[in-house]
Amino acid sequence: MNLAAHMTDQGAGAPTADGGDLRMLFHRLNNQLGIILAHAELLEVKAADDIARARATQVVSSVLEAMGTAREIRNKTEPAGV
Repeated sequence: MNLAAHMTDQGAGAPTADGGDLRMLFHRLNNQLGIILAHAELLEVKAADDIARARATQVVSSVLEAMGTAREIRNKTEPAGV
């Protein structure tokens, strides 16, 4: 399934003039990234060895970076004053 079809299945339509659909998509993305972050942090704490801990730490760092990127995209796509 391609991204557009998946988004349609998830109830995401074309952006409206007020950007409501985009805000909802960013909200969903941040929720999903937050869930990944929570799982990665739990794996990091409970890792049995240094290699597993390092991998979990990398996932935590990558998710935090992805959250920052999503925030930047949102800030560039939303009209001023929103």
